This record gives sequence, C-alpha cells and structure tokens, in this order.
Amino acid sequence: MLSRLMAAAAVLAISAGIAGAAMEKIPANIAAAVADTARPEADRDRDANRKPAECLAFAGVKPGDKVADLIPGGGYFTRLFSVAVGPKGYVYAYLPSDLDAHLKKPSPVFAIAADPHYPNVSVIHAPVAKFVAPEKLDIVWTSQNYHDLHDKFFGPADVPAVNKAIYDALKPGGIYIVLDHAAEPGSGLRDTDTLHRIDEAAVKKEVEAAGFKLVGESPILRNPLDPHTAKVFDPAIRGKTDQFILKFRKPG
Repeated sequence: MLSRLMAAAAVLAISAGIAGAAMEKIPANIAAAVADTARPEADRDRDANRKPAECLAFAGVKPGDKVADLIPGGGYFTRLFSVAVGPKGYVYAYLPSDLDAHLKKPSPVFAIAADPHYPNVSVIHAPVAKFVAPEKLDIVWTSQNYHDLHDKFFGPADVPAVNKAIYDALKPGGIYIVLDHAAEPGSGLRDTDTLHRIDEAAVKKEVEAAGFKLVGESPILRNPLDPHTAKVFDPAIRGKTDQFILKFRKPG
C-alpha cells in the first residue's frame, strides 16, 4: 500500500510539474478566454478541476480557428472557444438531435448563440452520425461525452459513422480532441453505461479506424488515486475523476 501511495504521489508531482510548465506557455487568446468576465460564476468555479487554459493550449486553439464543440452540455467550453478563436474564428455548438427525447428544457447553448457577447457561435442541431458543418473545421472537440455514444439512450450511436463524419468535416491536418473519464485499463466498453467511463485504448482503436493519427496525450487531468470503480457522479469522486485527453490529427 505504501509503495502504491508513493508511486501515486510521484505521478501527481510529475503531472503538477507538467501543468505548471504548461501554465507558463498559455497563449494570450486562451488566457483572455478564461478571464472573460461574461462567463457564469458556476463555470469559473469549475476551472480549478477542469483546467481549461491548459486543455485549450494542448488542443492548440488559435485565433481564426473554426471549432465544433460536439455535445456541448451547458456550454462551458463553447464560451471559452468563442473568445479564444476571436472575431475571425467561429464556433459550432453541435447538439445531437439523438438527445431530444432526454432534454427536459432547451439546451443552454441556444442562449449562448443568442448572446451578443458571443457573436461567433451558432448551434447545429442534427443527428450525431451525420455530423457536418457549413465549412471545413480546424478542431472538433468532445469533452466527457464520447463514452455516451455507446449507451442505450444515444441509440447507441453508429460510432464508426460518427468518427468518419468528423474526419470528413475537418480540414487536412485538422485536430480531433477526445477528453473523457477513464475506465479500468482493459475494460473496453464495459463501463460506458454504468460508470460513464471508457477505456482510452478503446477510444484510440475506434478513432484511428476512421483514419486519424494519434499525435498527443495529456496528463493534465489524470488522477492516479481514482480507482476507476465508481460512477463519475458519485460525490466521492465527482469532479476528481481520472481523465484522459487524446489528440488526433487528420493526415494532410
């Protein structure tokens, strides 16, 4: 037990060092996005756990980028992308119509798209397997939702078709970011519908099958103390799950 705790502490120290180094390299556009005073207080309260500056820097979000926020939830990242890409960029909040039966009220992203403070945001409301945007994209981002594509309430979705549609929607050299809750290594898709976690090896296999190349992994949100056995909504682990961030590139 002692050796395990020492190993975990070492990993945390290394991760903290990496995160600290990353903070020194946060581009001005991303720093401005995080500092945006129009962001809700609830979003800002989550920054300590979600580390948005480091995450967007890892993704390489630049002024002028065209970004799709796939399954945007409450729009936490949608607002950040809007400011980070600036007036010459654009953000498409892609809200899958597959979820319509489960939404009890309109998605918050419609209000974000209507907010004059975020004039470069619009909502795409369409089936997830038919993912498409009005223009070629620089980045497609999905956060804490990739595992849901495999769940019953999503259909489940035709995941190979989803990944291929994302591949086709990106420019050559475009980036696909998958951030999600880590499941036990080797568990595959076993825990997607129960614990809302997914084995990152399964994600790599599925996304690479669409033609993407894995070009980066980030330890920013890793937590070696997470045993991977609890549902991500469990108060004991919520907001502190072990999360992976995978960076895929469309060749070209």
